[in-house]
Amino acid sequence: MKTTTHTLRKLKGQRPIVCVTAYDAITARLASEAGIDVILVGDSVGNTMLGYENTVPVTLDHMCHHTAAVTRAKPAAMVAADVPFAEAHYDFERVLRACQRLMQESGAEAVKIEGGALLAPMVARLVEAGVAVWGHIGLKPQQVHALGRYRKFGTTPEEAESLMADALALEKAGVFALLIEMVDHGLARTLSETVKVPVIGIGAGPHCDGQILVYTDMLGLSGGYVPTFAHKFADAGEQFKKGFAAYADAVREKKFPAA
Repeated sequence: MKTTTHTLRKLKGQRPIVCVTAYDAITARLASEAGIDVILVGDSVGNTMLGYENTVPVTLDHMCHHTAAVTRAKPAAMVAADVPFAEAHYDFERVLRACQRLMQESGAEAVKIEGGALLAPMVARLVEAGVAVWGHIGLKPQQVHALGRYRKFGTTPEEAESLMADALALEKAGVFALLIEMVDHGLARTLSETVKVPVIGIGAGPHCDGQILVYTDMLGLSGGYVPTFAHKFADAGEQFKKGFAAYADAVREKKFPAA
């Protein structure tokens, strides 16, 4: 059965929601067949697939290209796509057009937008226009240059109060879910218990309504920095290397192709 925003809302308090990233049809198909609830075509495609140092260089064209690849796999998982760096801070017509491209042209069922209370009025207008919006607060990777570094959020009373205000403003604006990244575990629990929409955590502890990970981190495919919270559930990277090496040896030794 196809996962929808309605499905996700019903799952809050029933069982944890499982989300992963994917950027191509093969990975999307495998994730969906494994029973994943939500596939996020994240702008993390920049540092996982495209060789960038962070998500900032990722464009709307990149996101549309990879989102379309994922949706062509026709996964049972719901597909959401990131609105890339700075795009959500333009005028409403441009932001709506970006969402239209991701949903109408590329087939995403929802978009994810980084930002808190400041963007709530924009989110409300998008929801009114029929866009399913997934909010994203806490660490916002698109702001890495402004932040200067990745860090945990909500560890002071002032930050905790600000994050709660962000969550409540986005809930009121109509988001169907919240993603909270690198948020203090105690605050993450409070947020999950306070807002009525599902709260999906990444690096935010075990008390959220669901979890999301970048699939290259969890499958041992990331070549560089891997967050400490990203448990490796398989070492596919090592298996890939063994396969490539076996192929290379077979060709050099003239064992492949066989006569």
